[in-house]
Amino acid sequence: MENGNREVVVYCASSAKIDQLYFDAASELGKLLAENGYTCINGAGKDGLMGALNDAVLQHGGRVKGIIPQFMVDAGWGHSLLTETIITETIHERKAAMVKSADAVIALPGGVGTLEELAEIITWRQLGLYYKPVIILNINNYYQPLLSFFEKMISENFMKEAYRQLWQVAATPEEAVGFICTIPDWNSDYTKYD
Repeated sequence: MENGNREVVVYCASSAKIDQLYFDAASELGKLLAENGYTCINGAGKDGLMGALNDAVLQHGGRVKGIIPQFMVDAGWGHSLLTETIITETIHERKAAMVKSADAVIALPGGVGTLEELAEIITWRQLGLYYKPVIILNINNYYQPLLSFFEKMISENFMKEAYRQLWQVAATPEEAVGFICTIPDWNSDYTKYD
């Protein structure tokens, strides 16, 4: 499959009050997705890292598919210049629609909404509901406390050792984009309880 037919979901913050280095990473990721022919799928936001990501993809000739619930449109949170905007009734429908055709998921730093989306897609991968790569973009070691918590889950037998393969950690946008095609699909044999 050519990159131009591939879609990558990006979870990220909508806050505009965060350090510039996170904005730079979001913009770089958007540029790389566009240059490599990936359609970027996200929550259609105009602010924060999502806005920076969307602007960068579009500025570099890429495609953005935004998926947003009606109440967020009504609140004025949506980006008005996306390639395609899909409006859903609920946030749950939005999340399911985002990953339906996704060839990979990348999580930039974000708040509790991003954390919830990341935890859900890792769970879906564990359960065999989503097989494609899940990449945690650990800019500025932002996700280190979460990764340490995952290790605690494993060490105390709340997760199996094999579940370390549910996600891959990237330090830079370049590394994250490189992982899209190199991480194998999830092995459903791991989705067994013993």
